[in-house]
Amino acid sequence: MKLKIFFLLILFSGFHKISLAQEVLKVGVAGLTHGHVGWILEANKRADIAIVGIAEPNRELAERLTKNYGIPLELVFDSLEEMLAATNPEAVTAFGNIFDHLAVVEACAPKGIHVMVEKPLAVTMEHARKMAALATTHNIHLLTNYETTWYPSVEKAGELLESGKIGAMRKLIVRDGHRGPKKIGVSGEFLEWLTDPVLNGGGAIIDFGCYGANIATWLNAGEKPTSVTAVAQQFQPENNPKVEDDATIILTYENSQAILEPSWNWPIGRKDMEIYGLTGAIYADNGKDLRVRMAKGYDGFEEEKSRIEKRNAPFDDPFSFLIAVIRGQIQLEPFDLSSLENNLVVVEILEAAIKSAKEGKTIYLNDQ
Repeated sequence: MKLKIFFLLILFSGFHKISLAQEVLKVGVAGLTHGHVGWILEANKRADIAIVGIAEPNRELAERLTKNYGIPLELVFDSLEEMLAATNPEAVTAFGNIFDHLAVVEACAPKGIHVMVEKPLAVTMEHARKMAALATTHNIHLLTNYETTWYPSVEKAGELLESGKIGAMRKLIVRDGHRGPKKIGVSGEFLEWLTDPVLNGGGAIIDFGCYGANIATWLNAGEKPTSVTAVAQQFQPENNPKVEDDATIILTYENSQAILEPSWNWPIGRKDMEIYGLTGAIYADNGKDLRVRMAKGYDGFEEEKSRIEKRNAPFDDPFSFLIAVIRGQIQLEPFDLSSLENNLVVVEILEAAIKSAKEGKTIYLNDQ
């Protein structure tokens, strides 16, 4: 009897290992030049993620990063096509320049490989539409990753607004940015394309305006703004000679307004937002701290403060989320922060903002 139990335990252990192996997501990495690439390289230490290949032609960069993160250099290929053919990943995460997102989807979609790009989705609507068409035709998931998506304060703010806590939203203000890529010391490889109007699609508008556009689209349940008005300036020509480094973008909706303030000139790095309703306001001061002010009299209010440490899995980080989506464990909500539908609107907003700033006029999206 004991021997039988022993063999059953061995058998169960074998099946368990097989089950775990099947659950591990085989991931390829397209590019290593993005400053956020450490996110996926660090995730390789997890039990549910396995980086099977990396596409990066810059050998010095590849050697440095693989050494830093304990990843075998043998996993690095000079091109995406070589990496895909040799490793057959289930999903690819794009951590190169934004212009190359289209090429990543063009290479992956026909092979049925899912793609997650680092924000924003694309440099232009032309690229975005091609990517969306490929994703639809080949039935792959095409997700966009934002740091703010995993902020528990953002999730809670959305829940409070939906519950009617402060009444209908009338104004949304989103501020994102830092002192500027060069001033905060990003890598040379990142700086080279981040300040390039072709490879990044623009400057601060693209880099940080996308966060606010993403959240505004989510809070407005996918509704597109009727108009986009933007003012852009360049306060650091010595550091950002080719692109704008500061902007204010006004989005008008049927019943509300959103003001986005992306900048490479904030003295203190920030990702925060304010939601104003009919009876109160919600302040997401950072990723964890939330304040709710309920109006009292003319200028009085009662304030509730809360600190939320973490979102529940699999909504607590991009890779748990990616696994759950691919495995069919969760269904993307319409205009979810990571969804293709949301991020097509984001690119349309950003493209209109750049056009508005250049031409000095309001852009009406229905006229596009």
